[in-house]
Amino acid sequence: MNIRTTFPTLVTICSTLCLLLSANIYAEQNIKKPIAKIITAQDTNSNQSEWRTVKVENMVLLTLPHGKVVIELAPQFSPKHVEQFTRLTKAGHYNDNKFYRVIDGFVAQAGPVDGSKADNSVALLSLEGDWPTDDTFSFTLVQNKDLFAEKTGFKDGFALAHNPSENRAWLAHCPGIIAMARGNEADSGSSHFYITNGQAPRYLDRIMSIFGRVIYGMNHVQSITRTAVIEGDTEVSAAAHTPILSMQMMADVPKTEQIHLQVTNTESHLFATKLADRVKRENAFFFKKPPPVLDVCQTPVLSRLINNKNI
Repeated sequence: MNIRTTFPTLVTICSTLCLLLSANIYAEQNIKKPIAKIITAQDTNSNQSEWRTVKVENMVLLTLPHGKVVIELAPQFSPKHVEQFTRLTKAGHYNDNKFYRVIDGFVAQAGPVDGSKADNSVALLSLEGDWPTDDTFSFTLVQNKDLFAEKTGFKDGFALAHNPSENRAWLAHCPGIIAMARGNEADSGSSHFYITNGQAPRYLDRIMSIFGRVIYGMNHVQSITRTAVIEGDTEVSAAAHTPILSMQMMADVPKTEQIHLQVTNTESHLFATKLADRVKRENAFFFKKPPPVLDVCQTPVLSRLINNKNI
């Protein structure tokens, strides 16, 4: 073998391969990834309505001994969970169930008795913790880089988080959301659900399936009887647990008894403008300016009754 002629040949081959590899890496890095559209006050139409009427077919009426609670479902984000929850509600599955795990400042959890026929008859669901996004996905921006996500905002009235680096979004564990409880396995949710009744446990984001939110009667959720949850707590007998008198799809409630609601239109110009103003905190009350940040879970999305005589 002639080393003097072979060595330059090897060098040439290696150089060519390196150039090809570098070109390939450069091409991959420069492929445009789909990026969600972020809505700010500058992007919105000032003629958009401040309010959005909630569709009756997307509302659930939860009747407690001390009042009525209205839940807006989110089939656009968690279709499988909404489908199962709707089917169970129509079948009367939740009637007479109790809120058996109620932790102050955390959650109120309800469902059939563990291991009962009603409990075992329900199919398990695959987790709907987050979803992929592309350049057709849009939301109203609240903040960049909070503690749990690269961006936070609102879509259709629901607080959400978004990581552009992953092209993934998810609903945020803000007060008043309703999500499916589960065991240790990701795909073990069935019918037991919880409503967050206090702080925002954002550490549960993406690992639980949020499928709705309370839009009326949160004061009644807050009044659900607390239960013993850790050793040393004062025991609360099962008889004292708050029962669900009934759970109905609003569309199945007699029209004379239906509750109709409007909520803040989080895609409107007015809402986006209020967000921008809220970040600035220019009100005279703030004689010392707080940091220009805004927690998505502390951003109010209001609701109001329309033409109701049933409350």
